[in-house]
Parts: sequence; C-alpha cells; structure tokens
Amino acid sequence: MQDKRRRFLKQLAGLGGIAGLSGVSSLSQAATGTKARVTSIRLAKNKGYLRLVFDLDKSVQHTVFSLHSPERVVLDLKHVDMSHGLVDMVPANNLIRGIRSGVQNGNDLRVVFDLEEQVKPRSFLLRPSGTSGYRLVLDLHDAGQKSQVNKTTSKKKLRDVIIAIDAGHGGKDPGAIGKSGTHEKVVTLALARKLEKIINAQRGMKAVLIRKNDRFLRLRERIGKARKHNADMMISLHADSFPDPRARGSSIYALSVDGATSETARLLAENENANDLLFGDVSLDVEDKMVKEVLFDLSLTGTIQSSLDIGDEVIRQIGSVNRVHKKKVQQAGFAVLKAPNIPSVLLEVAFISNPREERNLRSSAHQIKVAKAIGRGMSKYFARKAPPGTWLAETATNYKVRSGDTLGGIASRFKTSVNDLRARNALHSTNLHAGQVIKIPVS
Repeated sequence: MQDKRRRFLKQLAGLGGIAGLSGVSSLSQAATGTKARVTSIRLAKNKGYLRLVFDLDKSVQHTVFSLHSPERVVLDLKHVDMSHGLVDMVPANNLIRGIRSGVQNGNDLRVVFDLEEQVKPRSFLLRPSGTSGYRLVLDLHDAGQKSQVNKTTSKKKLRDVIIAIDAGHGGKDPGAIGKSGTHEKVVTLALARKLEKIINAQRGMKAVLIRKNDRFLRLRERIGKARKHNADMMISLHADSFPDPRARGSSIYALSVDGATSETARLLAENENANDLLFGDVSLDVEDKMVKEVLFDLSLTGTIQSSLDIGDEVIRQIGSVNRVHKKKVQQAGFAVLKAPNIPSVLLEVAFISNPREERNLRSSAHQIKVAKAIGRGMSKYFARKAPPGTWLAETATNYKVRSGDTLGGIASRFKTSVNDLRARNALHSTNLHAGQVIKIPVS
C-alpha cells in the first residue's frame, strides 16, 4: 500500500495537485546509499512571501503540502537527515508560530511549519552553483486572505476551545475492578465531572462530557459525539490494571500508525479495542479511493503530532500530583483515539490494581488534584496553539518590546512563562530587540 501511495503522489506532481493538497513536487535524487543531510536553514522576508532555504549536501526528493484548521505546511524529504535543534536556528517572524521536525518511515525527514495564517507553498531545488551546493527553496506566499480576516475578526463572534472528556467504560462494561471492589467506570466518570468544572472555569475553554452517566457507549459512538460537538481535542480517562499489584503511576497515550511504543501499550490497546471496530466512518469530499487514503493519512499524521504535544503538557503536570509510570507519551492503536482532525490522548490516571492508588482514585480530594493538573496541561498547550477563530487565539495581548526588556521580565510581568512566550511567538532564541511586537499568551 505504501508503494502505491508513493506512486500516486508522484503522479500528482505532474497533475499540479488535488483538492486538499496545496502543492506537491518531486525532484530526482542524484546520489543513493548514504542519506542526504540538511546542513543549514536560512530565512529571508520578501514582499508577499517568506523564503526558507535548506542547504543540502546532495540532491533530494521532496513533497510539500498544506493542512488546515490549524494552518500548517508540511515538507517531506526522502532519505534525509538533519541535526537535532537545527530548526531552532530559524529567526523569529510573524508568520511561523513554530517548527517541528521528526523521522518518517525510519529514513525520511518531515518538517512541519505551524502558521498564523493560510499560505500558498511553492518549492524548487537549485543545483550547485559557484560556492553554493544543493539548495531546496520553500516559499510561503500570502494567500490573499489576511486583510479580509483582519476586517472581519472584530465583527465575528470568537468561540471557545472545545474539550471533549470521555470517561472510560460505563454501563454493562465496568472496566477494571480494584481489590476493594472499585469499578473503573465509576472513578473515571467522577474525575470527568471534576475536570469539566475546572475547564469551564477557564476563560476561553469549554468542556463537554461524552458520557454523562452510567451508560454503555461503543467506541465509535464516543468519537461521533466528539465530532458532533466540534471538539478541538479529546481526552479519554481510564484507570490502569496489571497482574502485579506493585505497578503504579500515570501514563498517557496517543495514536500510533506504526505500532505501539511498548508491549504495555500494545496489550492495553488490544484490551480496549477487543469488541469494537478501529475506524469510524470518515467523510472526505472526494470520490477517488486512493485520494481519500492519502488525505486521510495526511490528516491523521498532523493530528498525531498535536496529540503528542498535548500529551507532553498533561503528563508533565500530572507528575506534580502523582507518580508517572511512563514519563514520555506512549503510542498505541486505541480505537477511541482514531478520530481524524481531533487531537486525542488517553490518560491512564493510576493503577486501580494497586491498593494505594485504588484508594486515591476513590478520594474526591485526589480526583480534584488530578483534574487541576490535567486542566493546567491543556491550558498551557492552548495558550501556545489555540485554533484560529477561538478567543484564546485572537485575543492575545500584543506587547511592544522596550530597550532593556528580557523574556524573563516580560513573562513575570504578564504572569506567564518564558517557554510559553517563545512557543507563542516562534522565538528560537531569547534575544529581543526594541520595537519588536510579541504576543502574550492568555493566562
């Protein structure tokens, strides 16, 4: 299937793209064997577009496409390596909110640009000339919508960020049962209700409960409810269980399309998905089956990246109130996470099979502590990456940097953090200059 998709994308290069792909291009790779390497990234601002130049030590094949809601441009490079942290050297600018990179298919490089507005990406490869080697040029052109958006922003009603909270199990499905008889379905619903109140108390955020009472819902129904509410993210709450009662701690999971990151993740996914289908019906406004599969993959990959980012924030905050069983976000094929365009995480709050953690799961005071930690993680994520059209995205305070200002001083003044300031403004260093305008994340 992967070979078919590669051939399909190459065919698209000659057709000029398809609906949902802003541009696709493919260039021959002159050398084989060892990987090509990105040696540096340069940025230049031009009237109407931003230019990024990737310096390479050999020719490469690449594809470029756009994703929307939120706006992103994705650059895939075949058989290419890049030093960790190189994207952090790209100067700050008003268009790119953040840059992420990672390995694809074991050998390829993916670079994702999180953008403030829609653009038209164009790319081309320059062959060696004079003292310059191979250069991959990526131009991000103004899509012509900025002025229109600015005129209508003040008139339109900004919406809240919608968080779907899914209390695991329910009804005839009790989930795991602790040694003292505690049912997983009971503690997850109690925690979900507390988390709902905490999220709703934060300006610009709104929680919706997927399961409001003790009822059984199939996994596809849960995904459908999240879609119906137009959720910006979904968190599924569970309580872990293990034959060894000494196992304890919290873990968080995101979807993986390439297999679980641990044996535990694989076993958990198999257990959660035992009596359900993995994928719900996905509506894509195209007829060609191959086109649908490609678009689905692109959407899913972008969603996974956001899920991992959210998961990192949540598990970091959970660590302040509970032991963390797995410090990094784990990945597995949970059916409840397979909702394209909705970043989703599954939180195993604690081990209900551990007597001490079972008592904590039953404690209302401890549930509140956990709910507050989850709420802080979500708040920190959406302060950085709120979806366009939401109150959190549109109402950030603009601050004009004065001589002598530091990021630490500005963060202290506005009761935020240096990391959140850097992420919100795509600042790849702590250097500031007088007159620079930065956005202050909503606290």
